[in-house]
Amino acid sequence: MQFDFNRNHFELFGLVPGFALDTAALEQAYRALQSQVHPDKFTHLSAAEQRASMQWSTRVNEAYQALKSPLNRAQYLLQLQGIDALAERDTVMPGDFLMQQMEWREGMQEAREAADVAALQTIEAEIADTARQLRAVLARQLDEQHDYPGAAQSVRKLKFMDKLVVEIHDTYEALET
Repeated sequence: MQFDFNRNHFELFGLVPGFALDTAALEQAYRALQSQVHPDKFTHLSAAEQRASMQWSTRVNEAYQALKSPLNRAQYLLQLQGIDALAERDTVMPGDFLMQQMEWREGMQEAREAADVAALQTIEAEIADTARQLRAVLARQLDEQHDYPGAAQSVRKLKFMDKLVVEIHDTYEALET
């Protein structure tokens, strides 16, 4: 088995690098690669070949996970440009976004205290709509404008919104018990 560990995730799957991605082509390439490198196919070979198969299988899985999720894909595209979107030194956010996050948090707290599921659902829908719009902006920043600093900020915003949605879902569960 001879594979090149220096290829990036997109090259590994034979895809053009970009935020916009043909997920069906990704899925097909993933299945084809996984069928070639899956460790079960190498149980009759030497220990070294079995290890190589395990390494490749792991690499294929990691690459697939990175490209399957739009947010992870954006982070990976930025990483290819030498940018760590979630670096701790890059925590400055625009004031309007900070105000919006404070409003969402306050609304979540009030809804939690009042056990108001409808209010939580309204906030969740608003966050989902804002995230959808921001993913469209992120696609333009990465694929058209090549605005990597702007894209990194969009990724940070989306990560924050993802955390809020997780908190909302945790609140739903807490309210059910």
